[in-house]
Amino acid sequence: MDLFNKCKEFTIADELIEKGIYPYFHALETKQDTEVVMEGINQIMLGSNNYLGLTIHPDVIEAGKEAILKFGSGCSGSRFLNGTTKLHLELEAELAEFLHKDGCVTFGTGFQTNLGIISCIAGRNDYIIGDKENHASIYDACRLSYAKLLRYNHSDMEDLERQLKLVPDTAGKLIVTDGVFSMGGDICKLPEIVALAKKYNARVMVDDAHALGVIGEGGRGTASHFGLENEVDIIMGTFSKSLASLGGYMAASKEVCNYVRHNSRPFIFAASIPPASVQCARAALKILKAEPERVNRLKEVADYARKQLRAKGVDIRDSEAPIIPINTYDNETTFIACKKLFENGVYVNSVVSPAVPVGQSIIRTSYMATLTNEQLDRATDIIAKVMGELNLLVK
Repeated sequence: MDLFNKCKEFTIADELIEKGIYPYFHALETKQDTEVVMEGINQIMLGSNNYLGLTIHPDVIEAGKEAILKFGSGCSGSRFLNGTTKLHLELEAELAEFLHKDGCVTFGTGFQTNLGIISCIAGRNDYIIGDKENHASIYDACRLSYAKLLRYNHSDMEDLERQLKLVPDTAGKLIVTDGVFSMGGDICKLPEIVALAKKYNARVMVDDAHALGVIGEGGRGTASHFGLENEVDIIMGTFSKSLASLGGYMAASKEVCNYVRHNSRPFIFAASIPPASVQCARAALKILKAEPERVNRLKEVADYARKQLRAKGVDIRDSEAPIIPINTYDNETTFIACKKLFENGVYVNSVVSPAVPVGQSIIRTSYMATLTNEQLDRATDIIAKVMGELNLLVK
């Protein structure tokens, strides 16, 4: 059999393009802001993870420029060899201090961070117990670790305990969960997870990719949100969302960080974050520390958007973060809705099966602290108009 048969048989993308409803790879022509230009059309941006709106902040941009002038465009090697600059060490120290942990390790991307942590910490004789709605990078990391993966139903603590009971007492146990779930916008039940971890002698890792800068004291994330910073063993996060850059991090004890630095293949054998990206993340972190009101404003924006969408009859799911899913149910309706919204000047994300169960497709909208109420009024009016045309409003 030809290895490429699967490629020849993959026709769904071309079929959607022919129908004019292909929703992906729209090209930005401007900076990542509250309003952008895509393919010549002005769009209110409700499809970005730029939660604090810092990608266009002059201090962030200037920090990147200065780093390129001083350190060049890249490091040309791994952190283990020639790819560590003093900037990397300073960023790690600043993050550890901000997150109230003893140590921190940075990685090239958020995806790579989960691969690097989980595949290193867990091994063949260990068990990973994870929420079924965890990010794809967590699933791939579990495969790479060779540990036994047990999945519990989304935020179902009774099922989590059932899974923990299946693990031999002699095995190592790691409970892994998203802090803020990226599609649903809900927050994990961390107090219950921590209690079960203590009961069954398990360690806890929280993926805070969508929580840093979003929840917790000063935007410190999920553990801070629940007052459980000392109870979470590993905090993972990214720079590509609230910190307006590229890369990821692990905050943990010094011993765990030291072990990962010397044993994590995705860390050892990958090039380090370019200096400009490091400095952009540091500048964004500095702004977050100095302006915690941005986190409060982000909540106000999300709450206002929820209120307006509900008032206009839009069928939204309950969420707690600046991520608001809109029910569209089937795949093709979702694609059509996204096309209509794009044509009317609102950019959103389509989430369809198999990423979600069949019949549970959604439009994912996400929000920035820098959006104005006037922009939100315009965007929610357009969303309500399009949902009405598709008979998707709640009566």
